[in-house]
Amino acid sequence: MKITAIAFNTFREAVRDKIFYNLLIFALLVIVASVLLGDLSIGQNEKFIKDIGLAAIALFGVLTAILVGISLVYKEIDRRTIYTIISKPVHRYEFLLSKYFGLCLTLLVNVAIMAFFLFVIIWWKHYSPSLSLLTAILLIYFQLLLLTSIALLFSTFSSPTMSAVFTIAIYIIGHLTSDLKEIGQTAQSKFSHYLINCLYYILPNFSNFNIRTEAVHGINISTTYVLGVILYSGFYTAVVLLISILSFQKREFN
Repeated sequence: MKITAIAFNTFREAVRDKIFYNLLIFALLVIVASVLLGDLSIGQNEKFIKDIGLAAIALFGVLTAILVGISLVYKEIDRRTIYTIISKPVHRYEFLLSKYFGLCLTLLVNVAIMAFFLFVIIWWKHYSPSLSLLTAILLIYFQLLLLTSIALLFSTFSSPTMSAVFTIAIYIIGHLTSDLKEIGQTAQSKFSHYLINCLYYILPNFSNFNIRTEAVHGINISTTYVLGVILYSGFYTAVVLLISILSFQKREFN
């Protein structure tokens, strides 16, 4: 009950944030602009609109997850409301999980609105929405859930600026983990080989969530693959949230 109440309060605060509206409006403008730009690409209109639409949903979802996620804990500390909250019968883990679930709900609304606009445009242009397109949007959302947990982790022990830097770095590296495996295989020393392989398995593999190419070309994605990625996201997110809770439990507020 406590988690639900704080989560909905976090959701209300997030949707009133100017950053949320600015990013959402800009994303919708990009999706609409894809129609105009798509007319310039002869014979590729449908693919162009779908590609730009998915890219906009992913990019602006990531920006929302990072910019709002890194400030979830900091705002409470800055406004000194954290002292009131932790003095009440609310455990720290409940507070942290509430913040996370509140942002997850915010991202769900964010992604749903952008996806709705994309499908309206597809319908308006008389194109055929494929199941793979919906699947791509679903995996984008689960990618955002994982990224949010990482942003929340860094926010438990660092400033918003550093949290943003760390989260963006993890996000970029997470899209290059496949390359890490290849580098590890060609490493000269055993230590380098071991270190790179460790990084490959420890760092999140965000490239698993990217099926944009398949979605744009209408290629169906196997249910096994989708479920595997969702389970991967859930497991990794749970581990990161556990580390976040342990970090937040040890933090002292003076």
